[in-house]
Amino acid sequence: MSVERNTREIEKDVVTDFREKLSYGSYLKLDTLLAAQQPISTPEHHDEMLFIIQHQTSELWLKLVLHELRHAREELRADRLTGALKAVARVKKIQEVLTEQWAVLATLTPSEYAQFRGSLGNSSGFQSVQYRAVEFALGNKNARMLKVFESAPADHALLEAELHEPSLYDELLRLMARRGLPVPAAVLERDVTQAYEMNEELVDVFVSIYSDHTGHWDLYEACEEFVDLEDNFQFWRFRHMRTVARTIGMKTGTGGSSGVGFLQRALELTFFPELFAVRTRIPS
Repeated sequence: MSVERNTREIEKDVVTDFREKLSYGSYLKLDTLLAAQQPISTPEHHDEMLFIIQHQTSELWLKLVLHELRHAREELRADRLTGALKAVARVKKIQEVLTEQWAVLATLTPSEYAQFRGSLGNSSGFQSVQYRAVEFALGNKNARMLKVFESAPADHALLEAELHEPSLYDELLRLMARRGLPVPAAVLERDVTQAYEMNEELVDVFVSIYSDHTGHWDLYEACEEFVDLEDNFQFWRFRHMRTVARTIGMKTGTGGSSGVGFLQRALELTFFPELFAVRTRIPS
């Protein structure tokens, strides 16, 4: 079927009557999804729509990141490392999208943002329960964060459950121990509600993997995939900090934080410290 007069005909078998059929819009609940962008500035400021969509789409991607990280943990528990790494690979691609999204928000100039920032009240990305859950799933636990969600029982329950779950890294280390590698007991028996901290003995275990990467190929690959995860997360944090700096300078955050300074300190947090420490110890 050719195109005539720059108009494409609809093929005869294309379904067009959806009175009794599932359509694209109804499957994706687009009536609900597209009705959720409701600026509150008065008068309504043009750029508030950008601000809302930026954060709503980020939350959708974070939902998928959590979905994949939980699946990866289940795969590790079942000794299916390949399946876990498939999920990690998907998370890495989502991280790239999340990081690039900051470039869209960065088109919002300080003058434009100032015209509706006051309408946000105390709402802040600091209060994103899914972002905190992702941090927890990767091992950066902080029980004090639960206080932020005491007024939202469902969010509080979600984060509390994640607080008590072994992290993705915990599950990798347990898999390594089941394979006979000498993972320190202090690591395997640690309190998983606490932030993961560096263990020097564990670095020795990773030295053995990196020194004989052909003999431990899938674990060696897993280590590098986890390094990618942390690098990507830090890139996201950095782009967030720089976007905030160019938009509000050194003003305090809407949620009461110090703003840029608070975000800068997040760059000092780590998920998999031994995977970076091992690089200094690999024999030349």
